[in-house]
Amino acid sequence: MPSLRAAVAPQRRRLAAGVAFALVTIAGGILVGRRLTHSSWPLAHAHAVLVAVAAGCYFASYVLRARGWHRLFPRDQQPDQARCLASVGAAAASGAVLPFRLDYVIKVGTLHRLGGIRIGLEAIALSILSLGMVDAVAMLPLSISATATSSASLRGPLLIVVVFGVCCCALLVASAQLVRFPLLRRSRHLRTASDHISRHRTRHGRRCAAVAGVYLLGCWTTRAVGSALLLSALGLSFSPTAALCVLCLSAAAGVIPITAGGVVANAGATAAILLALGAGKDIAINFSLASGLLLVTSASAAALAGLTFSLAMRAVASRRPAILSG
Repeated sequence: MPSLRAAVAPQRRRLAAGVAFALVTIAGGILVGRRLTHSSWPLAHAHAVLVAVAAGCYFASYVLRARGWHRLFPRDQQPDQARCLASVGAAAASGAVLPFRLDYVIKVGTLHRLGGIRIGLEAIALSILSLGMVDAVAMLPLSISATATSSASLRGPLLIVVVFGVCCCALLVASAQLVRFPLLRRSRHLRTASDHISRHRTRHGRRCAAVAGVYLLGCWTTRAVGSALLLSALGLSFSPTAALCVLCLSAAAGVIPITAGGVVANAGATAAILLALGAGKDIAINFSLASGLLLVTSASAAALAGLTFSLAMRAVASRRPAILSG
């Protein structure tokens, strides 16, 4: 039991740091909203029920993302889904303020340090590589729909998102041939990555990638529904096209490693996209801030839920031998 308490202490510190990040982001959103709009804070005049449902959709998107990532690990190093949820939530919450995509460090560190089956850093890194590729493919139906229904001014950037997803799909399909390239065989890291991607062509690999793709499609779909509901809560008529454009382009902007942090980059990109779609300034700014706040809050809740379930399972596992021996 002392070892369990020693393991819980640093996890509590990391959780406290994540909560502090979320509070800093919320405070910043309130101040920016007061400065740029006529509202005291982004959700001042929003429909409370729609906001609550949107927050639930955002939380569900993290759960689905964690379940999809869980399927992309090797069978002998596959963590439980609670650890994946804690890692996904902690990375998303800390990504609000961490620069240069350092949220990946939080994701790897959280998963590596939580108890359970021992997972190597290489296995975690390769699973994140697979997650990114399957994620881009899963977004293809949404990005294609957004491209087909959006205005000409946004079609160019959306086409880039579509092309990236198609390229990832082609890499997964042709992964068996990738390992034959001499250039990839010269580098150990590139060879390891290509060998890992080629495993998705096996029967088990195809099944896991397909299941992960379904979960990730559900992740992006629930997030799009949440965005559409949040737009409605703020006074914009229900618009799936606007939600899809915001989702695809802000996700693409969040990948760019700039110093402002993921949520800050997404907030600026979201406001610019809504203004390009013809939304009013107040709605565009309030939505960009409100969606960032809800995403960070939902991510913190997901991290807390995953950590709680993970620690509960460890406590049960540690007591089971004592019960059997008694």
